[in-house]
Amino acid sequence: MEEQALVIALVGVLGIGAQWVAWRTGWPAIVLMLAAGFLAGPVLGIMDPESAFGDLLEPMISIGVALILFEGGLSLDFREFRKYGGGVWRLVVFGVPLGWFFGSLAGYYVAGLVWPVAILFAGILVVTGPTVVIPLLRQSAVQQRPAALLKWEAIVNDPFGALCAVIAYEYFRSTATGGGTAYDVVPEIAIAAGISGLIGFAAAYVIAWSFPRGLVPEFLKVPVLLVAVVGTFVLCNKIEHEAGLLAVTVMGIALANMHVSSLRSIHPFKQNIAVLLVSGIFILLSAGLDIEQLRQFEWQFGLFLLALLFLVRPATVLLSLLFSDVPWNERLFLAWIAPRGIVLVAICGLFALRLEDLGYADGTILVGLSFAVVVTTIVAHGFTVDLVARLLKVKGFSRPGMLIVGCTPWTVALAKQMHDLDTPVMIVDSSWQRLKPARAAGLPTYHGEILNEATEHNIDLTPYQALIAATDNEAYNTLVCSEFAPEIGTDRVYQLGESEPDDDHRAIPASLRGRSLFRSGFGVDDVQQRQNEGWVFRRTKLSDKFNVDDARETLPEATSMLLLIEPDGEMRFFTHASAPEPEPGDTIISYSPPRTKTPEEQAAKRAGKGGQKPKPA
Repeated sequence: MEEQALVIALVGVLGIGAQWVAWRTGWPAIVLMLAAGFLAGPVLGIMDPESAFGDLLEPMISIGVALILFEGGLSLDFREFRKYGGGVWRLVVFGVPLGWFFGSLAGYYVAGLVWPVAILFAGILVVTGPTVVIPLLRQSAVQQRPAALLKWEAIVNDPFGALCAVIAYEYFRSTATGGGTAYDVVPEIAIAAGISGLIGFAAAYVIAWSFPRGLVPEFLKVPVLLVAVVGTFVLCNKIEHEAGLLAVTVMGIALANMHVSSLRSIHPFKQNIAVLLVSGIFILLSAGLDIEQLRQFEWQFGLFLLALLFLVRPATVLLSLLFSDVPWNERLFLAWIAPRGIVLVAICGLFALRLEDLGYADGTILVGLSFAVVVTTIVAHGFTVDLVARLLKVKGFSRPGMLIVGCTPWTVALAKQMHDLDTPVMIVDSSWQRLKPARAAGLPTYHGEILNEATEHNIDLTPYQALIAATDNEAYNTLVCSEFAPEIGTDRVYQLGESEPDDDHRAIPASLRGRSLFRSGFGVDDVQQRQNEGWVFRRTKLSDKFNVDDARETLPEATSMLLLIEPDGEMRFFTHASAPEPEPGDTIISYSPPRTKTPEEQAAKRAGKGGQKPKPA
């Protein structure tokens, strides 16, 4: 009991600790988690998951993978598919069999595996995995189309990779025991997969029908959903091995496109669950590695990894997208990016034991080889994705951007300043008429309701680091900030107006509001009044010889500092709660009253007017 508690605690500390270090450093989180688990398990011997959990380890990991795929399915919207569906369809229909074929050739001729093991392993290799692809895309800020293609491929191909492995295993098992043929195996598995998909859709329909009708109370919705996912996965696995992965993926995609409003409240929870599961599973799998398996690693396997990176993946993608409307630079980017993750390792661990039971000695090295594939692809793609995206011109904005909700004279003036500094900026408003000044100023705009779910499929929100809600409705600004806080970050959503004390029952709670802009907490009416008085935005560049105190002396007395922009484009705001420390090289954006002319300037102006020649009549 104590050993199990220790392992659970270590898994949490190492997994979340690795995620935090990845956030601070920008390194791939999966690599850090694999390294942490490997050090804690085989190297230092601090934890042994197999000894602690025994036979429960495999079902724990399988259910965790199922929940991760379900969560990934919830992020797939058919409105996005309608824009990029041609490429997605090709990567699934053509990409899976082509990847399986080329991977089998590489496994047999390069790695030296026997044909059954090479074919089964190649089937699993068609997966990429949302657990590694989505963080990679978030880290690199890739343009919308290649990011969408990689995301759809990662989530949809995962269950198909598992089914490819099942087909290969069942075929070799039947031939070893009774001389079965592919015609005996494939139709049976295809029917099982079809039934599993229908069960997953039916489960999604029941959830979508019952939740809005109040048949499930709010506090039970998350538990009911989790139990439904696990139950669907286990039931379909009884029909056919690994068919449950297909069922839960279909269930997630179906729920995402039934647009159940009551599911929006669980999105932050499901994201937290996904982070915990990804961290835990990678730590458990890497901590359970056997050093003896790794010692079986031969030089041919190194060549196999190179073939996987530079031959198998490029050939699969380029042939799949042949004659498509995907531009060549995006095809080449897709041909390079294919990191593998949890599903590959988990499924390999399952089939390694089964192949060994069938008498295939190469089956025992699949676990070590799968970890080598995961580490190699994550390191190769994780540390080069920015460079390759930049070279192929598929990278989004490199500087952090600002999303402004509400088009007013104040927001247009702010957006002009940011645009002049080459900071990505966009003004969003539901009124076409209100957006007219922004369009006239040549600023990027979006005409639509920011709270509408369709917005995220019409505009790419990834370049924007900060959101400012500045409409003339404070309650609406608060709603926008609370809606986007889980996605952008609670410390990166801002609104005008100072938060009221929590004991004021007439005020909007501070916990719902965004951060208040300006140290003085200007409200909507305040900035409108100041705009009418001629207040303007000014920018001041600091240096070693001109610091923030010097800047304050040159600006009008009532000036309020809004934000500073660091040389790399990072934005830090002056709010009611905190103020950043400006440093040399930073640019300060301030909001200032019009300059009052000195007596000397006024006298010079009067003298200039007096010296003018009278205009001819």
